[in-house]
Amino acid sequence: MYDVIVVGSGAAGMTAALCTAGNGLRTLVVEKAEHFGGSTARSGGGIWVPNNHVVAAAGQQDSPEQAAAYLEHIAGDVPADLREAFLDAGPAMLAFVCAHTPLKFRWVRDYADYYPEAPGGRPRGRSVEPLPFNTKLLGEEIKDLEPPYVPTPAGIVITQTDYRWLTLIGRHPRGMVTAAKVFARRFLPGRRLTMGQALAAGLRAGLKALNVEVRLNTAMTDLHFENGRVAGIVAGDKLITANHVVLASGGFEHNEQLRKQHQDIGTEWTVGATANTGDGIEAGLRAGGTLGLMDEAWWGPSVPLPRGPYFLLAERSLPGCVLVDSTGRRFVNEAAPYIDVVKAMSGKTWLVFDHAYRSRYPFCGVPPRRPLPRRWRDVVLTAPSLEELAQEADLPELSDTVRRFNTLAVDGDDTDFHRGDSAYDRYYGDPRNHPNPNLAPLMTGPFYAVKIVPGDLGTKGGLRTDTRARVLREDGSVIEGLYAAGNTMASVMGHTYAGAGATLGPAMTFGYLAGLDISGGMR
Repeated sequence: MYDVIVVGSGAAGMTAALCTAGNGLRTLVVEKAEHFGGSTARSGGGIWVPNNHVVAAAGQQDSPEQAAAYLEHIAGDVPADLREAFLDAGPAMLAFVCAHTPLKFRWVRDYADYYPEAPGGRPRGRSVEPLPFNTKLLGEEIKDLEPPYVPTPAGIVITQTDYRWLTLIGRHPRGMVTAAKVFARRFLPGRRLTMGQALAAGLRAGLKALNVEVRLNTAMTDLHFENGRVAGIVAGDKLITANHVVLASGGFEHNEQLRKQHQDIGTEWTVGATANTGDGIEAGLRAGGTLGLMDEAWWGPSVPLPRGPYFLLAERSLPGCVLVDSTGRRFVNEAAPYIDVVKAMSGKTWLVFDHAYRSRYPFCGVPPRRPLPRRWRDVVLTAPSLEELAQEADLPELSDTVRRFNTLAVDGDDTDFHRGDSAYDRYYGDPRNHPNPNLAPLMTGPFYAVKIVPGDLGTKGGLRTDTRARVLREDGSVIEGLYAAGNTMASVMGHTYAGAGATLGPAMTFGYLAGLDISGGMR
């Protein structure tokens, strides 16, 4: 008999467990997969929490009023009490994690909120990321960590802060300096982890210090009820009883039936952890819970490479490329927040760029000036001239589109879609490209057209909860003993995306709120 069972070992679940175990409650974490960490371990590891102590220590000023105005503007459809609960508890959550794990964080300098010009938005950002984590702090259990989304050569670890400048090697002095720093980490004593790998490992180290078991290969198949309240879980043929259950088992991005039902899309373009098949959401629904935002995901334009989808982050912001629809027309600011780019997509989409772009910038992990792999030939089309590319890709309006775009790029003013106007756009731009870091004409062959699909980092719809992360019925009443956090919960971000780490920040905060409620409000 446990006091608390947490279903799922991502950041939401481990934060909840850290809180309950830290307050003296007997806590068990069960994980369906053979590794712990889930989508957290595959992520960039950024945490978006306004008014946190890490950003304040870096000399940046924020205020509850600014943060509240920002969320009201971009996520006003989310109940105000949920938004307020996140903003109020987020800073305390981050301080709690710092106090109870080996994790240390730093401000991701100048990574703007995704809508920095909105009321309360911050052009210099609110996101933090974990510092490189020494695996010796976790010991043998490091072998059970979910692998990263994009493997890197042995000993090479890259932070979010590094990534921005590594796209500009050869274009900016900080690119070479950053590359040297990344290379130098190989010679530090002990193996280092960064981004989501560091976050997941650090949270697990905190649980290990509290003797919390994370039981792998243990899939919850249903919830157990006694006397009208949740009293444990069923895992296969085993009943595990507890006074409280926290569902933090991720979203439903790998559940074909749910995706077709709610989103009319399949599972092949997500980068979420493969174990995320909506088990917690379906169990909560059977228990009487109600759902929200099931049509939503943490969308992002992606390249459907043979090895799996590649989530496009910096590439579409760099000068010398355009996104076009099935006719060859531009339809969006290419550098806009990735969730907005996908929402603007309709049907077949292509990213088009020229030889100058390919010579200057990495693309999908391939360094500049290197040929793109031949095995990508079903995804990447190339031709000596723009007219031939338009014919090959069946993009009748492409030549006219590029002529118009080139005129705007030379002037540095995208009057059609305002690319480069926002501080968010410019973060992944090329500061040495003038007059606009995001705009350059497409002039030099060969030209490339790359297929783009509506990918995602995971789904964001799930069980509706109150401000204490308790799962709600349709009538607004609470299902006693049942909590939800992370992508198992209908997101406090609603239909939008506040900034880098607006997945993990709320996930951890509502995990923390669940832990506080179960523990009787102790911090």
